[in-house]
Amino acid sequence: MQNVHGILILVAAMLGFTLEDMFIKSLSVTLPVGQILMALGLGSGAVFAVLAILRGDNLLAPAAWSPRMLLRTACEAGGAVLFATALSRVDLSTVAAVFQTLPLVITLGAALFLGEQVGWRRLTAILVGFSGVLLIIRPGTDAFDPNALLVLGAVIVVALRDLITRTIDASVSFFVVSFQSFASLVLAGPLLILFNAVDYATVTTSHLTMMAGAVAFGAAGYWGVVTALRLGEASVVAPFRYSRLLFSILVGMIAFGERPDLPTMLGATLIIGSGLFTFMREHRLAKAAAPAQA
Repeated sequence: MQNVHGILILVAAMLGFTLEDMFIKSLSVTLPVGQILMALGLGSGAVFAVLAILRGDNLLAPAAWSPRMLLRTACEAGGAVLFATALSRVDLSTVAAVFQTLPLVITLGAALFLGEQVGWRRLTAILVGFSGVLLIIRPGTDAFDPNALLVLGAVIVVALRDLITRTIDASVSFFVVSFQSFASLVLAGPLLILFNAVDYATVTTSHLTMMAGAVAFGAAGYWGVVTALRLGEASVVAPFRYSRLLFSILVGMIAFGERPDLPTMLGATLIIGSGLFTFMREHRLAKAAAPAQA
């Protein structure tokens, strides 16, 4: 029963992230992306700071501000800048589809930088997933939009963040890490505005409402992922992360009038299929290695 609860919470978390993306994309029509990131950083950072304090976590603990933690936080900020900029310029469904390559890039990165063994099956799956990306962005054709490369940039930076996360001090709580992640946006936002040489826009009541929605759904999504993976078995629960793509396609069609074409849908299918294969393969290998370690 815990697996069922974990699946339901994770699917709800993916819906939360999709709604957060919807609000960011809607806000980007009239607000600079940097200003949106600042608002998200202030709102969500405050939420996780309060939660950390209520739990008795020390936001200023030395372990939370080590060079490795600061590098992770910098990657978080860079990934958010690239992802939010992509959302403002590219269809929501396209951004979501390309971003699903994240597990594949993490697997490849673990092999290259952490010395983890990756066999030919998973390497083949990674190549299949990247071929799905090529189907979606179609470089060298009239359908190619260079802004789609921003999503790939976000994937690489976020994968680096996750690889660093595997090596940080386990005593630093999730709530402190999340606070740092969002607080970094308060610095990244103004830098992005300065880089793009744009002016701050006047914030209206409508903007504030959408910002509140983005903060609420984004924070709930973060909490949901952690709770779901604690409740259920990772091998059962984690594959339901791909429900985010389905939600993104539906929201993109309803809210923004997007109509993903056949190559995009085929590319998304290849990415999801290769990601699921890679995940199941990693779980099977970990399960086989467990008795030997015991």
